[in-house]
Amino acid sequence: MPDLRVDLGKLSLKNPVLTASGTFGYGLEYLPFGDLRRLGGLVVKGLSLEPRPGNPGPRIVETSSGLLNAIGLHNIGARAFLEDALPYLPWKETPVVVNLYGQSASEFEELAELFADRPEVAALEVNISCPNVKAGGSQFGQDPKAAAEVCRAVRSRAGRTPVMVKLSPNVSDIREIALAAEDAGVDMLSLINTLSAMAVDIRTRRPRLGNVVGGLSGPAIKPVALRMVHAVCQSVSLPVVGIGGIVSAEDVLEFILVGARAVQVGTANFIRPDASFRLVEELEALMAELGLESLESFRGSLRLEEKP
Repeated sequence: MPDLRVDLGKLSLKNPVLTASGTFGYGLEYLPFGDLRRLGGLVVKGLSLEPRPGNPGPRIVETSSGLLNAIGLHNIGARAFLEDALPYLPWKETPVVVNLYGQSASEFEELAELFADRPEVAALEVNISCPNVKAGGSQFGQDPKAAAEVCRAVRSRAGRTPVMVKLSPNVSDIREIALAAEDAGVDMLSLINTLSAMAVDIRTRRPRLGNVVGGLSGPAIKPVALRMVHAVCQSVSLPVVGIGGIVSAEDVLEFILVGARAVQVGTANFIRPDASFRLVEELEALMAELGLESLESFRGSLRLEEKP
């Protein structure tokens, strides 16, 4: 059978399929739909120091080949997650990655300290790229200096826990942010987050989202994500996790082909709650069909030379 194992620096996964933050709850919500131990990794909903109520509704709008959301990082808070959710996740079998959201470098530091060196936490994902909150988020992800400041803050307090940084596509050159994060000492990168977008109603003449602007995800953004993942993989030496419109095993291999080591599945979890679980099985079957013995042999093997 094909070897699905991948390494993200210090983090080893049994397969490359992780869930994307904000699309899989805290993991426990998806227990009725599959075995969490089958996943390569579980990235939980973004956590802030204190609970957040999120944005006013409506929060989600369907678009052509995609989904527009402005949840506003509604969450139970980091301490509640530590007490009420983390102990019940299969963290010994499936690495749990905790997504962190702060509005200042000092808030990110406090969050990193809460989760640093805990055996239940395999890695921290730093959210510097949320496009649908009033403060923080994309202001860090759009400026190399601000991004580096947050990355250094988290890395300094994370102890031995690996640090992943989630990059925003809403920049002129995502490679600049990636290089700034690498220079700040993080261990890996994930990209892309959602694209800033909006939807309007011509009959009411009002925005369809309560926050007016939200983040576009789903198959519509996959070509953008592939381009950016490829560019970043060519620019940094860090492991890269690809995100954006992944709904099939073919999509997974496309991201691996351009250089990603693993992927995160997001909007597909809303289409089918068992999507991430199914992708693991489908990926194994597709690799066998293509005669691929391992993902490592396929990763980054995109042929860019001209045809004879």
